[in-house]
Amino acid sequence: MTLSVQERDLINRYQRNFPLQPRPYAEMGEAIGLREDQVLQMLADLSDRGILGRVGATVRPNSAGTSTLAALAVPAEHLDAVAEQISAMAAVNHNYAREHEYNLWFVLSAADEVGIDLALQEIASETGLNPLKLPLEAEYHIDLGFPV
Repeated sequence: MTLSVQERDLINRYQRNFPLQPRPYAEMGEAIGLREDQVLQMLADLSDRGILGRVGATVRPNSAGTSTLAALAVPAEHLDAVAEQISAMAAVNHNYAREHEYNLWFVLSAADEVGIDLALQEIASETGLNPLKLPLEAEYHIDLGFPV
């Protein structure tokens, strides 16, 4: 992963403390010597290169709606196809493979528990696999930022 000095600066400054104002990208650009449109293009390029997944808020779990960690035990030969199905669901915001019997792990978000349960039922119906629901019991530390 090769990042320019400005890309690194943008990521390190704003993966936390995103400007909450009408034109945040203009403020970001001013701080690193770019115009607003250049910042937007840089973010699009980072996304196209697979470096940036999204720009958006990270909300404390279960403070706005509800979420759960879930897992599936997917036969290895079907892992990519099932992962693609899961990733296409609007309720899924993380999805990744693990070396374990339950080898596909994902986070579901919904307005309420009914929405979570409906999403899990849909997954079971579409994949023929029974999801393991792992709801949050206690939060110890959540921080998705790291320096690049």
